[in-house]
Amino acid sequence: MKYTGADHTFVVCAYKKSPYLKKCIESLLKQNVKSNRIIVATSTPNEYIEEVAKQYELELFVNGNPPGIATDWNFGYSKATTELVTIAHQDDIYDTNYLELILVALNKKKDPILAHSTYYEIRAGKKVFSNTLLRIKRLLLLPVVPSFTWNSKFLRRLSLSFGCGICCPSVTFVRKRLPKEPFSVGNKASLDWEAWEKYSKLKGAFCYVTKPVMGHRVHEDSETSNVIGEGDGRTPEDYSMFRKFWPKCIADILIKFYSKGQNSNKL
Repeated sequence: MKYTGADHTFVVCAYKKSPYLKKCIESLLKQNVKSNRIIVATSTPNEYIEEVAKQYELELFVNGNPPGIATDWNFGYSKATTELVTIAHQDDIYDTNYLELILVALNKKKDPILAHSTYYEIRAGKKVFSNTLLRIKRLLLLPVVPSFTWNSKFLRRLSLSFGCGICCPSVTFVRKRLPKEPFSVGNKASLDWEAWEKYSKLKGAFCYVTKPVMGHRVHEDSETSNVIGEGDGRTPEDYSMFRKFWPKCIADILIKFYSKGQNSNKL
């Protein structure tokens, strides 16, 4: 099967009153390859989100359960009916060739599980293509750059064993390969890393677009910044992830280096 835009849905997860929501939606509407459907999902319904959805003539779904990252993402994901789903975070933007290149990558393999891309950061309204964190993320993904490695469980688990190089909003999911709720409730900051670790054990391909075709916005109100600001931040969750790959003595060393990367999400 060759995937096309007709097989794809963008799910925009909206929360409270993000000033960047419109920019996110506009970037999805400007894709070179048009998605079959763009929808908005929220667990914090308000007049602003309703007006934005109405302005762009997008269907709005309201999650009646208490808000939470995993529950919000799972709810939005469940409202897609197409084979492919991208959970777009409201603060981020997608370059016009994002979906085009994701489809090219997916169509290189017979049994893809997901596809993801390199990303850049958006800081103070400017695109940042290189900094310490971005270089580390790309270094982590070096083992899976060539397409002939995408089916290797060993190489993708090797990549994930040193940290999470996969940017969650860059991921397009193949629904038939994954459970109805792809994210486990519990972790707040490492729930995406936890998901990739679980799905890395499956037979199939993690497809990778090496061009930075989406932008992840870093600002003081972002969920990542908020989690890092809470006590010990995400360190306990990250440590539990290292323990899925390594004995305690090695995990203790890796977490010391990995936790320093949190500073890149502080403004």
